[in-house]
Amino acid sequence: MINVKRYYLELKNFDLGSKLNIPNNLTITQDESSNFEINKFFYKQVGIDHYWRDRLIWSDKEWNKYVQNKYLETWVMRQAGDMIGFYEMEFHSKANEIELINMGILKEYRGKKLGSNLLKHFINTASQKKVKRSWVHTCSLDHKHALYNYKSRGFKIFKEEEVSFIA
Repeated sequence: MINVKRYYLELKNFDLGSKLNIPNNLTITQDESSNFEINKFFYKQVGIDHYWRDRLIWSDKEWNKYVQNKYLETWVMRQAGDMIGFYEMEFHSKANEIELINMGILKEYRGKKLGSNLLKHFINTASQKKVKRSWVHTCSLDHKHALYNYKSRGFKIFKEEEVSFIA
């Protein structure tokens, strides 16, 4: 059993001038196929290093239902056609807000500031939807730069908690 620090962050002031520094051989595009295999792949591959476990027990039917949610968008970063990172965002219409559900870069591509570019892309995408806020949660098990990345892009912590976790 380990203690994990969980942070809830929100962004209310979207900086529309947030410039992306994406090299020419990289693209970030929305997956319009609703292919649950993409979400499942990234959840397992990115999540293995950060103890993402909740969805590991999901059946293909559950994964398919998840990606069929009309308010969910999956965006994929590719290099020369190969998938290297992703994020999932869900629009919550009643609150007029967007939740950044998951975001990550495959292990072999980390350390190249690609996560920063993914987050900037998310912020730009969310700002175009005219929401009042965006929010995300991260924890001490996520990538060592995750919290800093969110805070450096204008996210503010609105809640912190400590939870026990079975490793």
